[in-house]
Amino acid sequence: MTDTPWLVVGLGNPGPKYAGNRHNIGHMVLDLLAERTGSRFTKHARAQAGVAEARLGVLPGGAPGPRVVLARPTTYMNTSGGPVAALSQYYGIEPDHVLVVHDEVDIPFDTIKLKTGGGEGGHNGLRDISKALGTRDYTRVRVGVGRPPGRMDTADYVLKDFSATERKDLPILVDDAADAVEMVLVEGLLAAQGKFHAVR
Repeated sequence: MTDTPWLVVGLGNPGPKYAGNRHNIGHMVLDLLAERTGSRFTKHARAQAGVAEARLGVLPGGAPGPRVVLARPTTYMNTSGGPVAALSQYYGIEPDHVLVVHDEVDIPFDTIKLKTGGGEGGHNGLRDISKALGTRDYTRVRVGVGRPPGRMDTADYVLKDFSATERKDLPILVDDAADAVEMVLVEGLLAAQGKFHAVR
């Protein structure tokens, strides 16, 4: 099982203009995972994505964790499906070994929820991935960014940077989300849900 690679995708929009947006938390988590594995993103020849190949985490007994393809699509969020499908095809990775890290407005800031399958909750990046893969049955690490205040449009809200207060706790949230990814891959989804869903 260890030799079956995982495709771990962090969603966001390309370019410095969007780098600190709530919508880009997936990119932030992938950057940390690459840092942890000592790997660097390079442009993939067959997909619009930056890719880093590594092993993630440590298995019980101390062996290196599973092989991973860390991917940051270089398309805009709403067209994330093409790069994800191209990479899964290139590496021969089935949807049950695809994990997507993304922002989630339906859960509070600093909360992480994990699931496989189900709806996309109005998230256009996920919707495009489901369409491109032909299934919703892939794993999601949902990183809470909270609901927009007052009558602010959700699309405007996720394209704004985190607030000054949120930025104080953001490194912890990103670290926890990276831990959640590692735990899913090493110990399984149920174990990761048991840990991270129990926090709140």
